[in-house]
Amino acid sequence: MKRRRLIPAVCLLTLAAWFGGFLWFVDVAQQSRIEDGPPVDAIVVLTGGSLRLDAGLALLTAKKAPKLFVSGVYDGISVQQLLRLSRNTPDALDCCVTLGYAATDTHGNAAETAAWIRSQGYTSLLLVTANYHMPRSLLEFQHALPTLEITTHPVSPPHVPLGQWWLNPGTGLLLFGEYNKYLLAHIRLFVGPLFNFTDAAKDP
Repeated sequence: MKRRRLIPAVCLLTLAAWFGGFLWFVDVAQQSRIEDGPPVDAIVVLTGGSLRLDAGLALLTAKKAPKLFVSGVYDGISVQQLLRLSRNTPDALDCCVTLGYAATDTHGNAAETAAWIRSQGYTSLLLVTANYHMPRSLLEFQHALPTLEITTHPVSPPHVPLGQWWLNPGTGLLLFGEYNKYLLAHIRLFVGPLFNFTDAAKDP
């Protein structure tokens, strides 16, 4: 009898903890702010929305960094094509933009960027992605590049209203999915070392 009562209680506590963590996650994403610090070695944009690329190019134009790295670009897309799609003048910026084609997810973004950062000998970067994506991205990048100075530039997509997410089913589903991915990333990063998993993205 006690065991029958214990199982529902544990389930309720787990659900409450999960939902409490979700509310914290939304608050962190909503409170994400642009860190206006000194220039860095490189700007890194994670693909997933035109606003991210536009923000990265604006930062490059403002000389926040001499180089821009775009991670997770579709195969076959060139710098010139990407700049035209973003309505920027290709000849003005194509010298300073590097594209990464290997990444297919956020973990891959961190690994791909880490390899490029090490090849360039950089020590700081400015990370550009959506505000709801920033907590997980920062987690992955800090793990892949623990000695690097990382500042953030979150982009706020107008179609993802974090302030009233409960009124928009699409936004709610997006946030629930992103929160679960954030938890899974934590679990993977915690469990991996216990089983001596190697991580090629780790900064030596």
